[in-house]
Amino acid sequence: MNPAIFDEMIATRRRLHRHPEEGWTEFETTWLVAQRLKALGYERVLTGTDVVKPEAVMGRDPKLVDAAIERAVAQGVPREFIEAIEGYTGCVAILETGRPGPVVALRFDMDALRIEEADGPEHAPAREGFRSEYPGLMHACGHDAHTAVGLAVARWVIENRDTLCGTVKLCFQPAEEGVRGAWPMVQRGLFDDVDYVLASHCGGKAGPGEIALVHKGVLASTKFDIRFTGTPSHAGNQPHRGRSALMAACATAMMLTGIPRHGEGISRVAVGRLEAGEGRNITPVHAYMQIEVRGETSEVNEFMCENVERIVKANALAYDVQSSIERVGDATTLPRCPDMIEALREVAQGIEGLAILDLEAPAGSEDFTWMAKRVVERGGQCAFFRWGCRHNGHHKFHFDLQDTESMPTAYKMFTGYVAKMNGTH
Repeated sequence: MNPAIFDEMIATRRRLHRHPEEGWTEFETTWLVAQRLKALGYERVLTGTDVVKPEAVMGRDPKLVDAAIERAVAQGVPREFIEAIEGYTGCVAILETGRPGPVVALRFDMDALRIEEADGPEHAPAREGFRSEYPGLMHACGHDAHTAVGLAVARWVIENRDTLCGTVKLCFQPAEEGVRGAWPMVQRGLFDDVDYVLASHCGGKAGPGEIALVHKGVLASTKFDIRFTGTPSHAGNQPHRGRSALMAACATAMMLTGIPRHGEGISRVAVGRLEAGEGRNITPVHAYMQIEVRGETSEVNEFMCENVERIVKANALAYDVQSSIERVGDATTLPRCPDMIEALREVAQGIEGLAILDLEAPAGSEDFTWMAKRVVERGGQCAFFRWGCRHNGHHKFHFDLQDTESMPTAYKMFTGYVAKMNGTH
């Protein structure tokens, strides 16, 4: 690996790690990515509403977006840039070589999580000075590294453009957490002409020195925001006049765990957040829940969704409160494309000292699946792989990925695949 690209890749990852941004608020990240791509010489760099279709966006909180805009401006992002992207994040660079060949798209996600990062000396980012500077936000799933790898790959593509054919699309996706960002990009039409689409993720079941080719096991998933609205009363002298949103929410949380498991595939349900009530002696008027379901197939996932919706409506009726339920994220399953998997295997076999795993067990969800589905529906192929690290558990306060050791593998896999598919040989 070119030492200059390596040094820049690691520095970029650590810069992004210091400035984590959650889904739909990645203004600093989008600005950095767009400026870097233009400086590299990409003539087609799309951002904002040229990348995502606003009408298809789910789970975007205007208050969080507005606060993130002001933070980004304070960090040096030009307000004119944010106005130009119309308040929507994401970036895509397209290199058309002018020579006949396939259209290959590479996906790199950008968003962080609402987690307070560890600050002890045993945590490398804290020890080495690139811990998150934003309270309550952290790159606890490695998307900072994904973005930095993507920019390194973008540099390689430009530096090798004279040896490539066809078209390469580098897609920097917002809002992967909560599976919210891929669908609006698909609806913008960015993948309608793609022949091969490839994405990756650090960690999972892949350890140091390993690459994992994902055959199946990516679960379909739907995320819900649920609200109950009750009637207030004095909890002591007029309890009979109150209608408790809190009790409706608690009953719902308990009943969700009782949804029957499906006989035709793995299913999941999780209540991740529940907030309710106004005070000790007030019948709770408001309750808010964030939940998710998953399924081994889209049909199993929809079975879970239907049960969630029925339970919410039934508890609203039983507790005499109002309810609302909103789908704020969706993902489907990963199509199987054995030929593309085998092409990736050949790339991995060319990387010295790399062990190759094959994954077919459930391994979470990914909204990359929407990109994959669109490409496969139009006769193309897709693939997804994991590159190993010692991550300490995803979505945890002490997550890390040993960037200098692990990221070169991802870089070599992506560049190797582009060389294989788009190389003029």
